[in-house]
This record gives sequence, C-alpha cells and structure tokens, in this order.
Amino acid sequence: MSDEKPLLLVDGSSYLFRAFHALPNLTAADDFPTGALYGVVNMLRKLAKDYAGSPVAVVFDAGGKSFRNDIYPAYKANRPRMPEELRCQVAPLHEAIKALGMPLVIVPDVEADDVIGTLAKQADAAQRRTVISTSDKDMAQLVSDTVTLVNTMSETTLDRAGVEEKYGVPPERIVDYLALMGDSVDNIPGVPKVGPKTAAKWIREFGSLDAVIERAEEMSGKVGENLRAALEQLPLSRDLATIRCDVALPVALADLVPREPDVTALATLFERYGFRSWLEDLGVEVATEPLEPAAERNYSCIESLEALKAWVAKLSDAGAFAVAVHTGPRHYMDADIAGISFAVAAGEAAYLPLGHQLAGAAQVPLGDALAALQPLLEDASVRKVGHDLKFAVNVLANHGVALAGAEHDTMMESYVFNSVGTRRHNLEDLSAKHLGLKAARYDDLAGRGAKQLEFGALGVDQATTYAAERADLALRLHEALWPKLEATGRLRSVYTDIERPLLPVLARVERAGALVDAQRLAEHGQELKERVEALAEEAYAEAGRPFNLGSPKQLQEVLYDELNLPVRQKTQTGQRSTAESALEELALDHRLPGLILDHRRLAKLKSTYLDALPRQIKQRTGRVHTTYGQAVAATGRLASQDPNLQNIPIRTAEGRRIRAAFVAPPGYKLIAADYSQIELRIMAHLSGDGGLLRAFRQRQDVHRATAAEVFGTVPEAVSEDQRRSAKTINFGLIYGMSAFGLARQLGVSRTVAQGYIERYFERYPAVRDYMQGVRGQARETGFVETVYGRRLYLPDIRARQVGRRQAAERTAINAPMQGTAADVIKRAMIAVDAWLADAGLDARIVMQVHDELVFEAHEDAVDAVVEGAKERMQAAADLSVGLEVDVGVGDNWDQAH
Repeated sequence: MSDEKPLLLVDGSSYLFRAFHALPNLTAADDFPTGALYGVVNMLRKLAKDYAGSPVAVVFDAGGKSFRNDIYPAYKANRPRMPEELRCQVAPLHEAIKALGMPLVIVPDVEADDVIGTLAKQADAAQRRTVISTSDKDMAQLVSDTVTLVNTMSETTLDRAGVEEKYGVPPERIVDYLALMGDSVDNIPGVPKVGPKTAAKWIREFGSLDAVIERAEEMSGKVGENLRAALEQLPLSRDLATIRCDVALPVALADLVPREPDVTALATLFERYGFRSWLEDLGVEVATEPLEPAAERNYSCIESLEALKAWVAKLSDAGAFAVAVHTGPRHYMDADIAGISFAVAAGEAAYLPLGHQLAGAAQVPLGDALAALQPLLEDASVRKVGHDLKFAVNVLANHGVALAGAEHDTMMESYVFNSVGTRRHNLEDLSAKHLGLKAARYDDLAGRGAKQLEFGALGVDQATTYAAERADLALRLHEALWPKLEATGRLRSVYTDIERPLLPVLARVERAGALVDAQRLAEHGQELKERVEALAEEAYAEAGRPFNLGSPKQLQEVLYDELNLPVRQKTQTGQRSTAESALEELALDHRLPGLILDHRRLAKLKSTYLDALPRQIKQRTGRVHTTYGQAVAATGRLASQDPNLQNIPIRTAEGRRIRAAFVAPPGYKLIAADYSQIELRIMAHLSGDGGLLRAFRQRQDVHRATAAEVFGTVPEAVSEDQRRSAKTINFGLIYGMSAFGLARQLGVSRTVAQGYIERYFERYPAVRDYMQGVRGQARETGFVETVYGRRLYLPDIRARQVGRRQAAERTAINAPMQGTAADVIKRAMIAVDAWLADAGLDARIVMQVHDELVFEAHEDAVDAVVEGAKERMQAAADLSVGLEVDVGVGDNWDQAH
C-alpha cells in the first residue's frame, strides 16, 4: 500500500443535515440562518488541518431522482421537503467550500454515497488509503483494509474492528444488516420491528442475509412472522441499501487536488455571515471601522495631581461622563485598581494610571487620586456612563468610594434592548454591532490563559490607548443604544425602573457575601467521599467488574453490550445514550443505572460545593461572594457564579446539608423569604381563568384544587399521589410540557396523560385560550412580553423545522411568567433594600436564589425584618391575585426553610 497521504472524501450531505439539527439557531446580523453553514465549514476547516496535503472531495447529493427510484418508485418518498431555513444555506456553503480550495463534487442523478463509494474503489485500485468523513451508518459497508470512517462531530474513527464492535457485524455484512432493519427515512422496507440488535444477532447466527432468508421458517414469535411476510422484499431492500462503486463520474482522482484557500472570498463570506473569529484566523482585519486615527482622537494620560484636578473640573462641568475601572482579570473582592479612564465626548478621553509596575511610570499616588476623585464619583447629580458598572461599584467600594449617579450601563442597555440578540453583551461585540467600530481586546494586549498579564503589568502608553478607548466606546454605545430603548415599547421603564436601580443593590449583596462554615463542609465532604466510593464498589459488583463510571464509552459497554440492557435513547450522533434521562428510564427496572445516577449526583455535589466552596471563601471577610449576572438569562432571571448559589439542591438531604453550612454569625439569624407558587399566580393573572383565580383568592391549596378538578373528586378526598400528579400538571403545562413529557414525569401512558391535559383545560379553559393566544401573538410579532414590558424575542417561532418551532412555542408560553417572576423579585429587592437603609436596621440581603431572598439580621431586628420584608415583597406586583411569601428564620439557611 502506498505511503502517500490518504484520499479524504467528505460526505457533505450527511453533515449538512446533522449540523442543522445539532447546532443552535445561529443567525447573521440580518437574521439569515447560519447554523448548518457554521457547523459544516467549521468541520471542513478542521479536516483541512488534520489532512493537510491530502487529495480531497466534498460530495453532495444533486437532488432529484436516482437509479434507486427506477427500481423502487417509493424510495425516499417519506422524506420531508428540506426546510427553507436549511435550503437557503446550501448555496453559501458551496461557495465556502470552493473558497476553502476543496474540490466540490455533485453528480446529477447520482447520490453522494455512490460517488464516494466509486472514488474509494478507484483509490483502492491505485493502492491509496481512503478516509471517509461521514456521520452516515450506511458508509460502514465501504470500510476495508484501505478505507476507514471518521466522524468529526462525534470524534470517532471506524476501521474494520470498529465497525464490528459498533454494529455487531463486519463491514461486508453491513448491507445485509441494513436490509433487515430497513430505513424509514429513505423508505427502504426491511422487516417490521427488526432493529439493530435483532438484525446483528441473525447475521452472526446464520452468516448472511441469504442464510436468514433460507432459514426463515425457524424463526419463532411475531418477529418470525414479520420476517416471513417480508421475504419477497428483502432482496429489493438489499439492493436499495447497497452503495454502488462503479458509477460514471466526471472527475478522476487526479482532479481532487486541493487549492490554496481564496482568502479574499473567505473573508467576504465570514464577514457576511458573522463568523468574525475566523477572520482573525485568516489574518484579515474584522470588517469594522477602526476608531479614528490617533491624530483625530484626543486620548491623554493623567500623570500628575494637577492634571487630575483639571480633569475633575472638566468632568464635573460636563454633567455626564463615562468611567471605567481597570484591574485585570480578578474577582471584584480581590481586585487592585491599576487605573481609571474617563470620556467626556466621543473621541475625548483620558487614562489615570494608578498601579502600574514598570519602573519610571509617572503615576499619581492612589490615595491622593481617590481623594481628588471621591467627591465627583460620589456626586449623584453628575451622571456616569459605563460598561458593567457593577464591577466598578464593587472595586471602588473596596477603596471606600461609593460610586453614585451610575445612570447608564451599556451592558444592561444592550441586554434590555434584546436579551437574545447577541451571544455576548461585551463591549467589543456591541461596538462592532451598534457602532461598526473595532475595539481592542484585552487578550491581544496581555496574552491568554495562565500567562496573561495583569493590567498593571502593561506599559502606561499601551494601557492609556486601551483604557481611554473603553471609556470612549462606552459613551458612544450609550448614545447609540439609549434612543433605541426609548423608542421600543416599555423597554425604557424596564431599564429605568428595574435594571438600573437594581445594579447598586446587587453590588451591596455581592459585597455582603454569605458566611460559610468550612468545617461543616469538610465533615460533610468526607462522609460524601466515603459514600461515593461505596457506590462505586456496589456498581462494580453489579457489573461484575471495575469500570470508569465517568466514561460514556465504558458505560455503553457495561450497560448495553455486557448486561444487554435495552437502548431507550440515542444521542444525536446515534450513540447509545448514557445521559441522565436515559439512565433514569433504565433505573426503573435495573439496579446498576440507579447506582450510576446516585454516584454522579453525589460526586457532582462533592466537587461543585463541598470541595469548591471552602476555596472560594475570601480570607479578608471569611465569606463567599458570588457574582450575580444581570445580562445572562434571556428571561430576566439573575444568574450566579463563583460560586453558583442557584443550583444547590433543596429537596435532597445532601443538598440541605450544604445549605446548612451557610450560617449566621453569632448574635444574628438568617431569614429566608420565598414567593409561594409565583409563576402559577402570574398564570392566573395573565389568563384571567376563573377557576385558578378563585382557588388563589380563596387561599385554597391550588395543587389539591387542580387534583380535584382533574380527577373528578372533592378537595378533601384528594390523595397525596393525586396532589403530586396535579402539581406536576400545573407546573408542566406552564412550561409547555407535552402529553409525552407529562406521561414520563408521572409514569403513566401517553393516553392517560393526554386525558389529564384535556380535563385540565376543560376545567381551566382560559388557560388554554391564553396559551393559544400567546403562541399566535408570538408568531405575529416575533416576541413575547412580561407584565412590565420586558421582551423576549423568539427567532425560531416561525421556523419550518418542527422541533425548533415547538421549542419556541413552549418558551413563548413560559417566558412571560418566568420573566414576570424575575421582574417581581427584582422590584422586591429594590424596595426591601431601600427600606432597610431608611429603617437603619442591622440587616442586609445576603443572597437571591430563584424566587427567594435570604437576609442576615441581628437578633433584635429579626421580627421587624420578617414583617417589613414580607410586606414589601408582597407589594412588589399588582396582580389579580395577591402574592404570598413564606418566611422562615434559623441559625443557618436550611433551618430558615
């Protein structure tokens, strides 16, 4: 066999559909869909690197009929029409392939599989190895000593042994295997009810499809009956499944030589479709305008106290200015100020270096600088603009400066304007999107990863240009975004009444932090470590051998190959699933999957909280200080990271023990105030359903009331199982759950679940009408709104692809409720924080988790805080039904529940 580089044959058609279904709904700036285009081009770019110098062909189906339609007119008759949002990506994908320098092969009346098979056969005759890049199982029949398959989406490679391991039959029997199974997508008949296991078992037992046909009478049961009924069609099925390796092609192997990429054409495509990071890989500048040349930008460095005082006067006279605090990539509780930048007008900005380490850097001493700046920064009448001002508020507060007048945060303006309109609300991306300007990135100045420099390690000249530009761009962004907010529905009030006043409240909550008992966590961690190890030993015993519980591949081998458990679910790449939902199904009938789930759950708790939390305690305060993300969740919910306080379980004993480690200091108590069934109350308000309104107004147990309606009984006769089912129905339906999903949740048949849903809507007809109405409104406008006017745009609401459209419809139903709940608790935080300050109570908010506020209060203030917080939380929204707040008090967070 030749030592030449292998021939690379890429099954473009299979990757096109796989990328379309697997990747999220990406769009260009003009909403042109780009998900499939991005996925396939990204895969091709990787292949070009991995197989540099190899001859290559990217092969696509030509569309229309092939010889298979001549022998079986119903071939592929069941295939739905290609969705328009995929069809429109095909032409630019072909352009991109050509620009990459890869030969594109499309042969009329011949399917891509047959083109690839023929080219692979020619390569074998020329003593050349072939690599076929595909996600199509049919290609396994081509594998030989000279042909291997690679799937870049699942990062798997199949040679002869790999095919036999994966499918249970060697490559030369794959066609027989496919014929027995048939293919519903291609409409190849096969044998009804015969799946991969049965097909492989028969072929291993009898040797071939012909032998299976000859011994069909020996097959017992229903599957034997099905086989005998399908005997006449099996030769046809085999013929349809066979890849032809002798078709006439307009290209030869010698034509499959890659060319140098057309950088200009690629740059145009990448710019057009928003693939900006790839432009940098090409060595091409992103097609945005750079800021004005230095001569047209008045950026200066403030090197003396006198110069600083002059700038303070200028900023004060301006009445509004942009400010940015520069620290380098540090947590806000640890960050040292390296410098502060200001902008008073577009193109007019300055940088004040305060903590640069290079010898000879002219700097104002930090204490003197803050003394000169403090009156200005704390003057609420002088408005400040910035990007991510909460970070600046926290860092300045560490130095005794209380930033006031934080009027406009461009990160929040962007988020409120469209929470899903950009992947990230960072200054660089927003500048490109709204200003058409290219901003310098910190990584380009300071490097990446572990070797990245602190901001103070940069040269002052370099830092001045970068820092002044940040302030300058923040000011320009505000001037671009603010008119858009004012002109769009009620978004202005969402910003001015909710997000902007929440910013300083969140900053105070973050700096207050939560006291954690590290010793209690350590004890719990040791116990959990022993339980995790014991579960692993139990799993090994159940499996009959040790294996890696964290390896999907080894789990597949143990569960499906060795124990022969049924395959309930598959991954998008066709692998047998070991995901949580698949294991939960298996655990209903088998012990090992349950052990694996318990092991996973406890191991994750241990690593995420019991091991990590003690390391996140700040030495200066003895507390953990999370970061609340205001511009993360599309619905308006706050996010939490470092540590993430939102995901600590409350329904398990292990989770409650973690919560018990969040403690009050001596002389204080923790108070947990939690909205009760807030989203159901919002549903009652939005739908106006009489039954739901009545249940809440009469202070009934709404789940018991629903159970009585659905199960046709009186509330007093409702069993606990019925109430639990009704709770699942109540919450499931507001999340858009289908009958199939509800059936899985309740452990009943789909028919029974559908009956529950129908009776629910018979009893609560206005809920059904609301859901239908909001879906229609979303399709018409492209967005839904909360009670307070926050918008959630739904780009997939008109998608032709059913799965994406249905997901968008479920979001349309739930987002107004979840978003309104987010708005309500934000309004509550603002009101409660202001009241605590005015009342002068020794108490503070220390955590916000989902629909709950957690307070730390001195023992003498507990009663006042309980009463005052509950009153203001209940008054945070004016709904058709009142809000209820459950309040608990304890020495730790768990006790407070």
